[in-house]
Amino acid sequence: MKIKFITIVISVLLVSCSSSSTSEDMVSDIDGTPMEGEMGSNTTLMGEFVDAAHPTMGQVTVNEERTSLFITDFKSDDGPLLEMYLATDLEATNYITLGELKGLEGNFNYTIPNGETLDFTEYKYLMVWCVDFSVNFGHAILE
Repeated sequence: MKIKFITIVISVLLVSCSSSSTSEDMVSDIDGTPMEGEMGSNTTLMGEFVDAAHPTMGQVTVNEERTSLFITDFKSDDGPLLEMYLATDLEATNYITLGELKGLEGNFNYTIPNGETLDFTEYKYLMVWCVDFSVNFGHAILE
């Protein structure tokens, strides 16, 4: 009788402590990073700015709809005419301009022009580009 009672108590405890998550909720590892094979087209793209011709820093995140870029903790040197480019390579051979740089320090939002749908596996470089001298001040790789 005592063993039967203990078995019932343990069973109740195990059932009450089980997670109510479904398999659809289980798409990330313990630390919150996506598990291998779980990267879909709606996965948020991110990157960290690195120096090129000038010191440049900050982080960039592309929203899930792939219509806006959010730049945080940004900082770069000044230049004659600086624009934010999405490019296919670091030489800006093929690029889409997001417009003039909104500031040299702070948090900024940029919108993809004309609601274009971009292939971010091709246009994966976000660059601070000096138009007058064709120089990459710094860039982030969107992954």
